[in-house]
Amino acid sequence: MATAPPSTTASAELDPYATAEPATSAVGKVSEEWLEAPDGRRRHFRLYVPTALRVGEAAPLLIALHGGLGTSEQFAVNSGFDELAEANGFIVVYPDGIRAAPDRPGLQTWNGGYCCGPAARQDVDDVGYVRFLIDLLEERLNVDAARIFAAGHSNGAIMAYRLACELSDRIVAIGVQAGSLGIDECRPKESVSVLHIHGLADTNHPIDGGVGTGVSGVDFRSARVAVRTLAELDGCDGEPLVDLVESKPDLEVSTWSNCASGAVVRLITVEGASHAWMGHRAASEGAAALVGEPYEDFDSSRAIWSFLNQHARD
Repeated sequence: MATAPPSTTASAELDPYATAEPATSAVGKVSEEWLEAPDGRRRHFRLYVPTALRVGEAAPLLIALHGGLGTSEQFAVNSGFDELAEANGFIVVYPDGIRAAPDRPGLQTWNGGYCCGPAARQDVDDVGYVRFLIDLLEERLNVDAARIFAAGHSNGAIMAYRLACELSDRIVAIGVQAGSLGIDECRPKESVSVLHIHGLADTNHPIDGGVGTGVSGVDFRSARVAVRTLAELDGCDGEPLVDLVESKPDLEVSTWSNCASGAVVRLITVEGASHAWMGHRAASEGAAALVGEPYEDFDSSRAIWSFLNQHARD
């Protein structure tokens, strides 16, 4: 039987920032720490705890994963998640990936499966590291276990997908830009909501896959396949509802609904947007040279938090 094409509507109502307050000054507490992960490796992370937390009230936790060759500090500056955390009352932790060489700061990667770099080649247990980090933060802080989320860019987005597959008992939803599904077998124990943002002019990680133009020369998998795979695993309707947002004509929003346990899977494609994190300047000139100029008429960070903020596990 032929599959019906997805229905398309023009919507003035769809607001990608509906449940996220605008960013404000980050006046909370920043700390940087090292820990010994379950595999014996020393791992670094950066933590931001906002002043806006209410005494006695559990707070959501966002795990923010930098891209390949990035760092926790770089992604904190580039994404502006500290400022969003202050405005919206969530904790954000930025773990660091594995360095290409111990004596070379930066140039870090995650083991998302097929990608990327030394972390993937060495089959580093990054899932175990993130689980251990969540446990540590739950011991120290009043974390709401029903609202633990992951966000990521590029290699960090690929890692976030892996967490959705292999750490679904802890991760409720993910929000990513420019990634794909890096493992061949994805078997989440729980439904995980997904927001995937991808620029149609992204040549570093083309949305339909293929060899990227970045320095790593990775042959990327399809982002569209990743989104559809998670929609299938979440038991969503077979075809998405496609919205064309009148106020933002470059955006096309595809939403898979009627998923198990109230999950939602959504793909936002942005005409003219490159690999750069949308709505935010790169953390340095070197980073800008790698990812291009950011698309300025859409804020990936605020859209991601707005989406994640709508999900909690019973």
